[in-house]
Amino acid sequence: MGPRSAACGHDRRDPARHRRHSPYGQGQVEGGIVLDMTALPPRRVVTGDLVSVDAGARWREVLETTLPHGLAPPVLTDYLELTVAGTLVVGGIGGATHQHGTQTDGVVELEVVTGIGEVLTCSRDTNSDLFDAVLAGLGQCGVITRVTLRLTPAPSRARRWKLYYDTLPAFLADQRAVVRDGRFDYVEGQLIPVEGGWRYMLEAVAYHTPPAEPDESALLDSLDFDESEDEDTTYFDFLNRMADGEAALRALGSWFRPHPWLNVFLTDDTVERFVAETLAATGEPEPGATGLILLYPVRNDRLKTALFSVPPGELSWLFSPLRVGLPEDPLHNARLLELNVDLYWKARDLGGKVYPSNALPMSTEDWRAHFGDAWPKLADAKARYAPGNLLNPGQRLHW
Repeated sequence: MGPRSAACGHDRRDPARHRRHSPYGQGQVEGGIVLDMTALPPRRVVTGDLVSVDAGARWREVLETTLPHGLAPPVLTDYLELTVAGTLVVGGIGGATHQHGTQTDGVVELEVVTGIGEVLTCSRDTNSDLFDAVLAGLGQCGVITRVTLRLTPAPSRARRWKLYYDTLPAFLADQRAVVRDGRFDYVEGQLIPVEGGWRYMLEAVAYHTPPAEPDESALLDSLDFDESEDEDTTYFDFLNRMADGEAALRALGSWFRPHPWLNVFLTDDTVERFVAETLAATGEPEPGATGLILLYPVRNDRLKTALFSVPPGELSWLFSPLRVGLPEDPLHNARLLELNVDLYWKARDLGGKVYPSNALPMSTEDWRAHFGDAWPKLADAKARYAPGNLLNPGQRLHW
């Protein structure tokens, strides 16, 4: 059964499922049909500086299509086995977002099957209300079946620095500096537990194509890190760097454990206090042996997608405790969900927002607050293109 025929059913909720990386059952539904988008026929074509792909294509497969043409999407997620449409319904953020916005900001055109069974093409100029409602719209108005993406010239190499800091203020100050001036092509950060406290790692990457080389002195001399390490790899190997880690986690069994992840955006004026207080209250077992905590800023002026919601200001900080649960200890897992709720409310009280890929129970009122002024347009699009809650993929939204 295809997306169009499924959309024509009645009294049923039909989520689209891609690579099953939703952390809280968003790809499941009770009493409905789950649409497996990876079963769509692969059709991937590069034309000029654009690529057209099936919605179930993985980002790795997109790269394998575009790199022979010397091109690549400007923003990629850290994990390339996610599907194109799977990230576009939440936004798609990565280390190049401070330069180019989210993955949704690189979308030129969509083919969408709406909740009433129409197959529509939409863009910023055609059916723009549907286009705006689908990108970062949580799959509420239609099922993406095909995507056209803007491409940029691809380098051949990536010089990657890991810069280590002993103090949170120095780490935050340098992240602000490099994101504001745009000296690196890719910027992310991690909070690393060490004996007696925490260490902070700024991951910064400069792309290049020999014989050109990054100017290390110009890139690093003004930064206040305590230690550093670097490596130079092919561009693709850097982007696909999680492949070996995935294989190791699968071998250990950690890949198949619960992943009660949380992603929130914090305001620039509250990030230091919020993170310091959270780390002080974080026990050693909480992240899990294979979990991690991300923290890095993005420039709000790069974010153009109508429904992608961040706090006001020049910078927003993505704070992501990516914890790993224990399948044999449901009480421990329940406690991790409670921690997510506590952090969500603390962030929201300080003006923060969620990046909507979380193990976090949210009510319709929570979503209304999240989308803010954009909520009426999403509600209007939902009423027009998918009435009756037909498409309701696990976000607990009721209209």
